[in-house]
Amino acid sequence: MYSKFCYLLGVILTLLFSSWGFYAHKKINHSAVFTLSIPLAKFYKQHIDIISEKAVDADKRCYVDSLESPRHFIDVEEYEGSHVDSIPVHWSQAKAKFQERKLRARGVVPWQIYFTYQKLVRAFREKNINAIIRHSADLGHYVSDAHVPLHTTSNYNGQLTGQIGIHAFWESRLPEMFADDYNLFVGKAYYLDSPLDSAWTIVRESNLLVDSVLLLEKELSETFPKHLQRSYITRNNVLISTYSDAYANAYHQRMQGMVEDRMRKSILRTGSFWFSAWVDAGQPILDNKDRSVEKVDHIPVQNRNIIGRPEWH
Repeated sequence: MYSKFCYLLGVILTLLFSSWGFYAHKKINHSAVFTLSIPLAKFYKQHIDIISEKAVDADKRCYVDSLESPRHFIDVEEYEGSHVDSIPVHWSQAKAKFQERKLRARGVVPWQIYFTYQKLVRAFREKNINAIIRHSADLGHYVSDAHVPLHTTSNYNGQLTGQIGIHAFWESRLPEMFADDYNLFVGKAYYLDSPLDSAWTIVRESNLLVDSVLLLEKELSETFPKHLQRSYITRNNVLISTYSDAYANAYHQRMQGMVEDRMRKSILRTGSFWFSAWVDAGQPILDNKDRSVEKVDHIPVQNRNIIGRPEWH
């Protein structure tokens, strides 16, 4: 009974605190499929459900794999001048300058995007259907995480500015409330001349938005009636305290479309990474006949705590 309770609690916490929220991650991967052109679109549409479901596998692995958590963020302020340009773009050069241990402690999301991209290229070349699905889902996850401003700062949950909880507020609660009204038709995927440089471009964009994410919420909290800032909602049959709908709406308006814009860019770039990997693999013709496609992984959540840094969620 106790083990079942811990498992259930772990699943609930995963659902509550996953980056971009389970809903948003699945939405991004699902929408990215429609950026692809024939013949690649045909393959992805055949597997759209599993690629969408597996969009959250990377978050689930944070509960069982100590190496997973750093793959979702990078603390730019921990580097010289608190500036992203002080970080070598290439992994080998970064390791030579800072040591791998320090890099992983500060987060490795841009490099992880590139590593996963390379795995996807290899999967395409080998026409390994299961690997293509798995790496496509993970690549979409890491690309999307890099689009979240709070994944690029050591003040990832507002803990340094008295704004604890802003992380899940920005990337989970707001998309869940407003994404149905977003325009997520973003056009056609395009070829990325340098996937690694593209990953760093995403990080730079996100990091430039950190101050706005924090300052706008801080200013709102000082003017919005305190007793109306929070409310209780039921999620997965659990009653939790969270930001009120009225407060969320006010914050969302102040950001003037920032969340929608980051979701839209996540979708287009996820599709573009997939497309580019396929092109770099030689544009193989993918045939699913007589192949066994893996089902959604049920990653066991035996511990209610994330292994590593939990607050990035």
